[in-house]
Amino acid sequence: MRLLYGVQGTGNGHLSRARAMAAAFARRGVTVDYLFSGRPRDGFFAMEGFGPFQWRRGLTFVNEHGRVRYLKTVLRNDYLGFLRDVRTLDVGRYDVILSDFEPVTAWAGRLRGKAVVSLGHQPAFDHAVPVAQRDLRTLLVMRLFAPGSVRVGMHWSSFGAPILPPLVDLDGAPAQRRRGKILVYLPFEDPAEVQALLRPFLAHEFFVYAPGSPERDEGNLRLRPTSLEGFRRDLADCDGVISNAGFELASECLALGKRLLVKPQGRQMEQASNALALRQLGYGASMERLDARRIGDWLDSDATPPRLHFPDVAGALADWLLAGDYRNEALAALSDRLWSAVHAERIGARVAAAGRPLPRDAPGDRDAASAV
Repeated sequence: MRLLYGVQGTGNGHLSRARAMAAAFARRGVTVDYLFSGRPRDGFFAMEGFGPFQWRRGLTFVNEHGRVRYLKTVLRNDYLGFLRDVRTLDVGRYDVILSDFEPVTAWAGRLRGKAVVSLGHQPAFDHAVPVAQRDLRTLLVMRLFAPGSVRVGMHWSSFGAPILPPLVDLDGAPAQRRRGKILVYLPFEDPAEVQALLRPFLAHEFFVYAPGSPERDEGNLRLRPTSLEGFRRDLADCDGVISNAGFELASECLALGKRLLVKPQGRQMEQASNALALRQLGYGASMERLDARRIGDWLDSDATPPRLHFPDVAGALADWLLAGDYRNEALAALSDRLWSAVHAERIGARVAAAGRPLPRDAPGDRDAASAV
């Protein structure tokens, strides 16, 4: 089987999932061609695992000062170039096209009658998951931006639907905790505002990652440019994480048992919904804006979330894709099997020996779903 795998580059979460899937496919000897879009080609880093990948400009979203700017998004995208890329992309030699919110591969496959599997967090919103700031336009974008004939969603609970657990790429990193060390990743916020907000909390050491940041230390701030290895190293032993409400980083925090405070992007329904789900599930705290008092309360809190142990979702998903049975029943069976292998662990005690964080059809699942 030959696969074309399209990956959206606007956020690093899509890339993290793709790295885990690339390793799973490589272990199985599968030929996969990768196409990335959504940011300039030279803006991608740590791409060694993908081989000689393709790049297209694609479509992206404009973010300024922590908010999605919809008018600028509409005006700045090159739609004629996008249509040209869709029309000229050769998908004839592929058996299956995978798309992690990547529109060029998804639309090229759809228009040529290929099997297109959309995978990632966005397809989870096809089901009754917690939704904040419900916006029909955003829901339509989630379905039509990178459409698929098969849609495989991922979330922190099944919510009574055929949703998979998160696909985390942590290389088996052990959970550690260095008291007072806080990892900060707020790439859509104003860096100067973030730094000014954190400086007064002198009892804590903040490792602040941002695209294009200089690497230097300023008092209790450790400024760092985005990098895969450095970020993973600081994530592994930090005491907690302050970030936007992207799905993949939050999933990595849950897999490591890290305290989590999220600030959703403004006017971004998906991130607002992620913050809501984290609160409902008891996995993290949130703030609507950059708020010194809210950060201080969170830093002083001794609440520690459970560490969630996820199975090898990437390997199981690769096997399912290669088997070629994309019926809803087969996806539901995969979901049940993976959630049955999830368990949560608190310091010194296991709290859920089997099943999922919120088991399918459990009261907690129904309550969360009813809050939509």
